[in-house]
Amino acid sequence: MRLILALSLLLLSLMAAAVIETYQFDNEVLRKRYQHFTEELRCPKCQNQNLSGSNSPIAQDLRRELHRLLHEGYSDQEITHYMVERYGEFVLYRPPVNKQTLILWLAPALFLLLAVIAVVIVIRKQMAAKLNDESEQLSGLEQEKLTELLNDRAKGRDHE
Repeated sequence: MRLILALSLLLLSLMAAAVIETYQFDNEVLRKRYQHFTEELRCPKCQNQNLSGSNSPIAQDLRRELHRLLHEGYSDQEITHYMVERYGEFVLYRPPVNKQTLILWLAPALFLLLAVIAVVIVIRKQMAAKLNDESEQLSGLEQEKLTELLNDRAKGRDHE
């Protein structure tokens, strides 16, 4: 019980350590665009953490640069292009579909298809085994005939 409580407190403390932004925006639209970008852009240093959740110096620089670009009137496409040019497609959580990223987009569907095929094969094997077991079992009438034949055979041996 204490372990669960300790782990819960640790988790809550990690959430409390999230980045608190103090950037000011001229309007609500800019603030929402900023939040969108900080959620959609990945920190180059932190591997799998977005800009809004990273405290690394590079993430702080990217947030500052993002704030500047928004205030200078850059469009969303221009900001995305700027970040990709500077940091590569790794900075995007949702990279565009192209030759290099095609496997990233198709892999989940392929794994799902393989899982479905595996489940179908397992179910078919189980059903075939069940049918084999049922076909190997004798019906009540067949069992009676077999017992009768065995008894007749046993009686025939007794007479010899």
